[in-house]
Amino acid sequence: MKAIDLHDVVWTKSSKSANGNCVEVARLAGGRVGVRDSKNREGAVLRFTPGDWRAFLGAMKAGKFE
Repeated sequence: MKAIDLHDVVWTKSSKSANGNCVEVARLAGGRVGVRDSKNREGAVLRFTPGDWRAFLGAMKAGKFE
């Protein structure tokens, strides 16, 4: 997988984060969305295409990942 430059990316903490279990999201080039663990900001970043991100959010809202 090709490495991407995340130097100038603006990360936002999820409003659903609680008890230190936090994720951050950011808009990436090409309309992609990045997700990372706020406790490990130098760690892995999950990257979603716009369609995959919409599907992921829809599944979360439907309670499919409880």
